[in-house]
Amino acid sequence: MIDAKRSAKKDGSVFVEPEARVALVIRTRGIMKLSPTPKKVLQLIRLRQINNGVFLVINKATMNMLNRCSPYITFGYPSRKTIRELIYKRGFAKVNGQRIPLTDNEVIEKELGKFGIICIEDLIHEIATVGPHFRECNRFLWPFKLNSRRGGTEKKNKPYQQGGCWGNREERINEFVRNMV
Repeated sequence: MIDAKRSAKKDGSVFVEPEARVALVIRTRGIMKLSPTPKKVLQLIRLRQINNGVFLVINKATMNMLNRCSPYITFGYPSRKTIRELIYKRGFAKVNGQRIPLTDNEVIEKELGKFGIICIEDLIHEIATVGPHFRECNRFLWPFKLNSRRGGTEKKNKPYQQGGCWGNREERINEFVRNMV
């Protein structure tokens, strides 16, 4: 990436960074006065409680879903460090409908070994790079149950761009999550 920027500058052209491919979505508001459409979207993306978080692939369909329920969620593009932190500290697996902590690699190897994912680092890599088995890995992970923010949340009824809580935070989701882990 740095080499590409330097060569573009040397050639007198502009380097455009690639768009993010994975989003971390966190629910910020409860169920009071929630209309049916956002309620269904939140159920589809597995955000049933406040301060739950999930990973999503970024495409037109998911962006439309996020826009439908944006006053109830905040989302952004996590770094690899944030993904690693979440999985190591708050990662649980869903095995036969049960929530099992990711304490050893045996659980991962048993459930995702057929896809070539045998350890936590493979799981992190698959999520961060949106690999071919992202869907299976994401379904394997239980939604992250995060703490409420230290120092409280911003105004829940305003979008992030106006000093509030909900909406797209882009790369600033990393600070938001570090405060909740």
